[in-house]
Amino acid sequence: MEWTTTHLWLALALILGLAELTSGVMVLLALGLAAALTAVLAFLGLSLPWQLVGMGLFSGFLIPIVIRVIRPRFTPHGVAYGTTGTGVEKNQRYMTIKRDFDNATGIKVNGDFYRLKIAETGESDLPEDTEVIFDHFDGTTAIVHSGHHQEQ
Repeated sequence: MEWTTTHLWLALALILGLAELTSGVMVLLALGLAAALTAVLAFLGLSLPWQLVGMGLFSGFLIPIVIRVIRPRFTPHGVAYGTTGTGVEKNQRYMTIKRDFDNATGIKVNGDFYRLKIAETGESDLPEDTEVIFDHFDGTTAIVHSGHHQEQ
């Protein structure tokens, strides 16, 4: 069997489809569908430049559709991906917790543990269940104010 550009596009579509299993973002699925449609163009005898134009057009059409229509159907309800660190947590009150393996003090934001530092003093070791007010992230450290801090 001789490999043609149709076979190469189909192989690329298969690889992208399989890679989607590891990401869950659905972009690779859209690119795999675009590669499969481009294989049809190759089968119809279009030249490589037209195949690449077709791949670009199919990708530009399919990626927004997959992200807006298909991906929300696979997202659990009540989960707002990508909100941590965008400022939606500012001025929210949290209770400190101690991490088991190293006794680090932190807060849980959207289910993830973040070490903390008090903005005024730089202190990072607080008793468990101390109320703090989130201000911002500095890398992966949550900068907080003590619970009695007055918001401006």
